[in-house]
Amino acid sequence: MSGRLLLLSALAAALLPGQQIPRTPDGHPDLQGIWTNATITPLERPKQFANKPTLTDAEAAAVEKYSAEELASVDGKSEHPLLAAAGSNGTGGYNILFIDRGSELARVDGVKHTSLIVDPPDGKIPPVKPGSKLHFEGYGKFDSVKDRPLSERCLLGFGSTSGPPMLPVLYNNNYQIVQTPDHVLILVEMVHDARIVRMNAKHPGPSVHQWLGDSIGYWDGDTLVVDTTNFTNKTHFYGSSEHLHVIERFTRTAPDTILYRATIEDPDTWSRPWTIEYPFAATKGPIYEYACHEGNYSLTDILGGARKHDEEAPGK
Repeated sequence: MSGRLLLLSALAAALLPGQQIPRTPDGHPDLQGIWTNATITPLERPKQFANKPTLTDAEAAAVEKYSAEELASVDGKSEHPLLAAAGSNGTGGYNILFIDRGSELARVDGVKHTSLIVDPPDGKIPPVKPGSKLHFEGYGKFDSVKDRPLSERCLLGFGSTSGPPMLPVLYNNNYQIVQTPDHVLILVEMVHDARIVRMNAKHPGPSVHQWLGDSIGYWDGDTLVVDTTNFTNKTHFYGSSEHLHVIERFTRTAPDTILYRATIEDPDTWSRPWTIEYPFAATKGPIYEYACHEGNYSLTDILGGARKHDEEAPGK
């Protein structure tokens, strides 16, 4: 067992009396419940925190205060970096009522982290392999519904909120886990995606491709390990190909906390594997229906606007 896994086992074993991890009838940790991974910790480490993977509580409080002030400045604005991230710059389509990205940096092993990426140590996505290219959805293409991003078509949540790996985004960062000896279901709030993990199973052949990949799971001590392959060539995680491979680890380190750790690799894309880590915190439910469906009227408006633009273009 690696040093990191030994540490996780020690954390799980070091709970105070009365704080025992709940277990299912078959003896495994009970991961069931409603959880949120909302955090203001970015995926990659910002320049101002280069060579500084963690912060003191005082340093973290200053960052969190600045983040809260930035969020408050959104109200009443039609142009703002947060609105740009949501794709609504110029429309004022979002105010702070709709934004739920959390208010704190992610705390792991008792300290606040400056990036979700913990390996490589610089907190950055590894370089692309020589001769490879990143694969991205065609945000600038308007010729067909199939050219539009999967999230816009309500097939998958944006920003890899559905995963794997499951990243925190601007809002709707809630998940419900249902667990049996043979399957684990992860219901994703965004676009009501449902991931089904088949326990102690095998992946299908390479000709089978799924939007969320094929997830199989097993227990490594008190940690649920989920191995996912068989992605489609349309499910691009930060430029990945269909050969994306994600290994997730779910460790219930406290009654109200699951430590989530995922290692991402793609032999067609990055020069090396990379790992992210952050907590999922217990939260009150229920998870309400996310009213997004493929073929909604916004797609008609988007493509109709593009055709209007084509008609008005010089030479048309």
